[in-house]
Amino acid sequence: MRKNFYTEDALLKRLLEKHLPNKFFRYADQALTTFGDQVANEIDERAAHTDREGQPRLIKYDKMGNEINHVWVNEGYQQTVEDTYNTGIVGYIHKNIPELGKRGNYIYSYAQGYLLSQSEPGFYCPVTLTMATAYLIDYYADEDLREKFLPHVISTGDVELFEGATFLTERQGGSDVGANEVRAEDHGDYYRLYGEKYFASNAGQCGVTMVLARIPGAPSGTRGLSLFLVPWEENRATNLLSIRRLKDKLGVRAVPSAEVEFEGAKAYLVGDPSQGFKYMMEALNLSRVCNTVASLGIMRRAYIEARDYATNREAFGGSLVQYPMIQETLVNLAVKLETEMVATFDMIDLFDEVMRGHANEEERALLRLYIALLKKETAEQAIEFSHESIEMHGGNGYIEDFVTPRLLRDAQVLTVWEGTANILGLEVMRLLKKYQIHEFFLEKMKNRLAKLEGKANELATPVFGAMKTLGKALAELTSFDERSQLMYPKKIAQMMTDILEAVAILDFALTEGDERTLAIAEIFIENTFYEGRIVAEPLQLKYFDLIVNHEHSKQVH
Repeated sequence: MRKNFYTEDALLKRLLEKHLPNKFFRYADQALTTFGDQVANEIDERAAHTDREGQPRLIKYDKMGNEINHVWVNEGYQQTVEDTYNTGIVGYIHKNIPELGKRGNYIYSYAQGYLLSQSEPGFYCPVTLTMATAYLIDYYADEDLREKFLPHVISTGDVELFEGATFLTERQGGSDVGANEVRAEDHGDYYRLYGEKYFASNAGQCGVTMVLARIPGAPSGTRGLSLFLVPWEENRATNLLSIRRLKDKLGVRAVPSAEVEFEGAKAYLVGDPSQGFKYMMEALNLSRVCNTVASLGIMRRAYIEARDYATNREAFGGSLVQYPMIQETLVNLAVKLETEMVATFDMIDLFDEVMRGHANEEERALLRLYIALLKKETAEQAIEFSHESIEMHGGNGYIEDFVTPRLLRDAQVLTVWEGTANILGLEVMRLLKKYQIHEFFLEKMKNRLAKLEGKANELATPVFGAMKTLGKALAELTSFDERSQLMYPKKIAQMMTDILEAVAILDFALTEGDERTLAIAEIFIENTFYEGRIVAEPLQLKYFDLIVNHEHSKQVH
């Protein structure tokens, strides 16, 4: 029996109904039904093949000994590329959807990415890089570059596709991008790049890559980095760039990640040469949302696999799903997943507003905070969900015939890509110091709860308590020296994340939800703010059928 990751996900459909205009939702509902079927079946089968037998390979030389730096990918992967980009996952952010006569948005694109990541989070990396490339060209490239390259980067089958890439990492720098050394020499209408990028994802598959490099005489650190567009094929064909090797990675094996050497590669300056790092950080925020969405996709797949296995597996005289500890695990997974889905789509809604230029400085700062909080939390939860799913399967969960090992391997990189927990914690600290973001944040959270009036009642009590605790902790933190302050960014971030997610699920449950969603909110509050409490009637057992089996529930508003 064929699966469909979209039609089987009632919450995703409800969130799209909430955040999309009616006409757009009707289009998206139909398109995602088709894509959800593809992802759950053909694309999923290709993903397993790519991971196990069909990984990208570097063909360094041709049969005559000529250096060609060709990256081979299997035919199924190539078909997934075509199937995915033709949906408009990148293109319709920047051009009209023919059936609607208007542009799409990030809500729709990220819904596609969430479905794709349930089968192929590795390939969602190149999609993410292409989204970032399209953004940088569309917003900051001059008209000639835009006309020449953007139609290919946002292709939906109408012209040849140029996938994108963004090359930041260098061997001596890593997260310290200001230490980058790749240099750019001015040749009039173009530049030539010299140096090495050490972790260059989508190398060999990209048509263009966006590269940070330093013009001679530019200042040290990130202020001296400029952004360049590098056409891949013309530079590869003339050996002005080369691939030293492909990385042998733990997971996300679908994406070729390489060490790339520029040996006079032709490049074009994008935007203000003093703003390259700023441009790339804007694209990085976009990628961090993609990372969050990919994490949610892995969480969803891990939960589905655990639920279905527990339902069908017989042990000790009955199915696994009959046992209380199994029920507790499944309910807790569903609760955390759906809470983070609601919070993330709220964030993406704000992201769309910011990207359209409809947000003020406070909203832009809050968006940066939400992205940092949710990227960190969802990436860590993707690993936790994969672990729980493996444990639910027992020994089978460790066998590569099942999808669970790949989920765990693919999830692990999401805590590293686009910023580790430490880097994201430092981002929170910067926002605290620059904007006093906690004041905006607490005001926003209190206002959302206040709109619920008496509906939130005792469920909101521990949330208000957590806000007071956060305020007190931050007040104390300001009295510490800098070294001591830098011990606590992740702890502060976790406190803010708990509040953000609690408010998001309470708001959704009491304004958009039903009895089931209210039960999810109740359990989330219990798990988050009363962890470890022992009660005679656990909520997980009380609401198991309602939450996991989706028994009929009535509206509560």
